[in-house]
Amino acid sequence: MALPRITSPHATGSNRTQQVMLQVLLATVPGILALTWLFGIGTLFNLVWASLCALGFEAALLAARKRPLAFFLKDYSALVTAVLLALALPPYSPWWLTLIACGFAIGFGKQLYGGLGQNPFNPAMVGYVVVLISFPVDMTSWPAPHGVAALDGIQHILGIANLPDGWAQATALDALKVNKSLTIDELHASNPAFGHFGGAGSEAVNLAFLAGGLYLLHKRLFTWHAPVGMLAALFVMSLLFWNGSGSDSNGSPLFHLLTGATMLGAFFIVTDPVSGATSNRGRLVFGIGVGVLVYVIRTWGGYPDAVAFAVLLMNLAAPTIDYYTRPRSYGHRKPNSGFKLGE
Repeated sequence: MALPRITSPHATGSNRTQQVMLQVLLATVPGILALTWLFGIGTLFNLVWASLCALGFEAALLAARKRPLAFFLKDYSALVTAVLLALALPPYSPWWLTLIACGFAIGFGKQLYGGLGQNPFNPAMVGYVVVLISFPVDMTSWPAPHGVAALDGIQHILGIANLPDGWAQATALDALKVNKSLTIDELHASNPAFGHFGGAGSEAVNLAFLAGGLYLLHKRLFTWHAPVGMLAALFVMSLLFWNGSGSDSNGSPLFHLLTGATMLGAFFIVTDPVSGATSNRGRLVFGIGVGVLVYVIRTWGGYPDAVAFAVLLMNLAAPTIDYYTRPRSYGHRKPNSGFKLGE
């Protein structure tokens, strides 16, 4: 009897790496539009420059490893890394900041381990954390919504001129973290960084990334386990430790869900199939761990928005999670099932 010849699921059809990456890029469009509406063309500059840097580093490292350039560049994985990194960086980031972030993302987050499919850490988050720790002032210089002149922003990117006074402001997470005297209502009334529920503008951005994430779920590019686990854990943690609207409040559940990089992290970062857990139960545990760590670091840690640190810490735990959440092999009992003492 002749056996049918079946190719790998990623070799042809809609499950190819290239097609998956294109769908991910398409899903980021609502978030890109929301960020551009809020901050002007700074986000677009980030995207273009980060894409050029990431593809350049990818090509250089592939050539150094004597790997075929066209084959690996056309899978668009480097482009996805660049886009996610550009969306996480402040709009109008200096050119050298984006260059360093992309270099570490591609070099140390991906190619150092052998390329796509072998990286234990999320490459975009590796690049983000490196520049966040190294250049905290530049990484926390987020412009005020609708308050940036394009020419000023371009000059800042190129390092030609300093930013005007009042161009940058503390985010809602920053303001809440350092607040010691004002109630939540007073913060909302006095601080322009606060919106209705989350940060000013970041509510729309998070809803836009939520829409993109739901599109990816509809296309079945990943399962619901990791994003739902993260969002549910963040909601429960913020509900448990929510102490009202006093001056010592840690923020409401809606505040934590609709501010910072919550939805970007839930649908575009924790769903990475390479650096996360592999089984459905493992993905759920992975997402829950990220959600808990995001709240813990935001509330009691040193960094207001903790998605990148939470993801990298859970990347370390992914092999252990996989070990303890392995599904039962078809046709076999669970390990040690039926074992009795003395047998």
